[in-house]
Amino acid sequence: MTTTEADLRGLMLAALGGDAASHRTLLDGLSSRLRAYYKGKLARLGRGASEAEDLVQEAVLAIHLNRHTYDPGEPLTPWVHAIARYKLIDFLRRTRASRADVPIEEADEVMAQDDHNAAESSYDVRRLMERLPKNMRCAVEAVKLDGLSTVEAAKRCGLSESGVKVNVHRGLKSLAALIARETRT
Repeated sequence: MTTTEADLRGLMLAALGGDAASHRTLLDGLSSRLRAYYKGKLARLGRGASEAEDLVQEAVLAIHLNRHTYDPGEPLTPWVHAIARYKLIDFLRRTRASRADVPIEEADEVMAQDDHNAAESSYDVRRLMERLPKNMRCAVEAVKLDGLSTVEAAKRCGLSESGVKVNVHRGLKSLAALIARETRT
């Protein structure tokens, strides 16, 4: 089984170049990693292996369908981790699970980042977020990064609900422009 970043990235690059066998090998290798990731996370929440398997399938499908969004100049595992994490968050929201379902002694571990590559990616996000005006940054962080509702974000940021919505919309648009500018240079 292929497990190193270099091997997985090589398979992804070959797959993007049209190599179907590399694509299959990549998805198989990622499936094993995702299965272990989801089983560990869900076990802490008292969830079963069948739910983990459902999440593996969702994540592998998302990776397959969104492979065109992968930047070949970047490491692969942070990109995969982001997809996996979002699928887990979506699942927990759908099933009404929350942090309240996690034993307090495990809360930090369950919600923590899994590797240093994800930490490097979060550094890039923080660096870009610092370039946004205060209200915009607060609204985007609250709603998009911390998962707060518009009402909760309004209280945190000292804005109206519509102000939060406008700031999130404008903030995401500004971040996209910043990213586009940085990728051109």
